[in-house]
Amino acid sequence: MSEADGLRQRRPLRPQVVTDDDGQAPEAKDGSSFSGRVFRVTFLMLAVSLTVPLLGAMMLLESPIDPQALSFKEPPLLLGVLHPNTKLRQAERLFENQLIGPESIAHIGDVMFTGTADGQVVKLEDGEIETIARFGSGPCKTRDDEPVCGRPLGIRAGPNGTLFVADAYKGLFEVNPWTREVKLLLSSETPIEGKKMSFVNDLTVTQDGRKIYFTDSSSKWQRRDYLLLVMEGTDDGRLLEYDTVTREVKVLLDQLRFPNGVQLSPAEDFVLVAETTMARIRRVYVSGLMKGGADLFVENMPGFPDNIRPSSSGGYWVGMSTIRPNPGFSMLDFLSERPWIKRMIFKLFSQETVMKFVPRYSLVLELSDSGAFRRSLHDPDGLVVTYISEVPSQYRWHCCVDALDRPALRITCLVTMNEDQFYNL
Repeated sequence: MSEADGLRQRRPLRPQVVTDDDGQAPEAKDGSSFSGRVFRVTFLMLAVSLTVPLLGAMMLLESPIDPQALSFKEPPLLLGVLHPNTKLRQAERLFENQLIGPESIAHIGDVMFTGTADGQVVKLEDGEIETIARFGSGPCKTRDDEPVCGRPLGIRAGPNGTLFVADAYKGLFEVNPWTREVKLLLSSETPIEGKKMSFVNDLTVTQDGRKIYFTDSSSKWQRRDYLLLVMEGTDDGRLLEYDTVTREVKVLLDQLRFPNGVQLSPAEDFVLVAETTMARIRRVYVSGLMKGGADLFVENMPGFPDNIRPSSSGGYWVGMSTIRPNPGFSMLDFLSERPWIKRMIFKLFSQETVMKFVPRYSLVLELSDSGAFRRSLHDPDGLVVTYISEVPSQYRWHCCVDALDRPALRITCLVTMNEDQFYNL
């Protein structure tokens, strides 16, 4: 055997592919191709079955809002006095799972009073809750029951030991918390300059108790539809003055977009009013040389302001209903110039569903007497203070109110710190 023959014998065999002669391999290939076509057709039909009804809904369904395009400045950077912190997490939760949606607090001595989402005005003393007034009637289980039940919002202590209360649906009341006597001062059914009051919100009272300055957030939208009011950008809100002696009512400022919290200055020469939708606070002069005038007290705030209350340092505390993170993404700022998206959202989703996408972030801002940012208290992610509406300042209490009453949440409460703890933050 030659060397060449030996190499040929040792050469490894090449693998061979054996196929049947009846053409089964091509058939398998055709079967696989057929299955792929079936999958693609099925997927396409599923997509069409979902898309067509969605497009039909967007075309045929009416949106409950007719949004206005609004323009905002870039939110202020959360730096310096606005830098995020966790100071609100040092607060203590009170009456957890016992109060539903407390919005505002008033003090008489060491006793606290607040209104709740089920239409009650309650007294909070020594760890006990006692109902002292109710302006409507039950049952009060859902947001749709609010017009019948009433919804106490702003509450203030008057000079004679009584409470002045703004009910979103019923109007202005004076309540004697000791005798339980309730007096209707101004009904929401009373038209003011030809326009009804659909959303009575907050109030502030002069030291002698004669003048009450209050907000009617909208003549179109009720409190239960506050999200629609914000998203539509409706400018039918007003700041009003009620004289408890003459019972006269005056409109001090109109065409406001969701006027909310109000606060009289220490000298009682002007009233601050939070214009929530526009992330700013307006100032209206009610006495002195500038009486009748109005200007901006602070604009482009780091959130959308709710109630305003005085701070012991001579400035003002403002609770933010929602923040405008910067750096970060503010959904309301993004949607403000895109009314068509807002219209589409509310064609497809309820207010309750949309609210689930609002981030939990509590922010309290202290303003100086000139409107400058003085400091801020935060609870990122709302671990202790879920949502906040107000920081009333009275005696040795500084209370933040966990205000957004959500049926699915049910853990609304008060959170509090004493003054020494608060100012050492």
